[in-house]
Amino acid sequence: EVQLVESGGGLVQPGGSLRLSCAASGFTFSSYAMSWVRQAPGKGLEWVSAINSGGGSTYYADSVKGRFTISRDNAKNTLYLQLNSLKTEDTAMYYCAKDSPYYPSYEYNYWGQGTQVTVSS
Repeated sequence: EVQLVESGGGLVQPGGSLRLSCAASGFTFSSYAMSWVRQAPGKGLEWVSAINSGGGSTYYADSVKGRFTISRDNAKNTLYLQLNSLKTEDTAMYYCAKDSPYYPSYEYNYWGQGTQVTVSS
C-alpha cells in the first residue's frame, strides 16, 4: 500500500523558513518522480515543485522559484521542500504526490494527507 506522510508545517512569520518532509512507503521511491502541490484557503490546487527520480532535475513554479528548494533522499525514502523567504501568500496546505517513473508528468495517483503552512505576523 502506497503511503505518503507529510510533516514540518507550522506557523511562521513573513520572511521565515520551514522544511517540509514527506515519508514514502509501499513503492520503489527511488524509481519515481515526486511533486509538491499546495492549496490555499478557498483556492484550487497549485503545483509548486517537482523532482526526478534521481534528484538531479528539479522544477519550480514561478511563484516559488528562488525561494523554495526541493530535494530527496532515496536512501531514506523521503522527499523534502525547503521554504525560505516565506510570504503570506504561501499560506496553504502542502501535499506531496507520487508522480510518474523517472521524470515528472504532473499526473498523480497518490497523495499525502497534507501539512499546513501558515505565514502570518
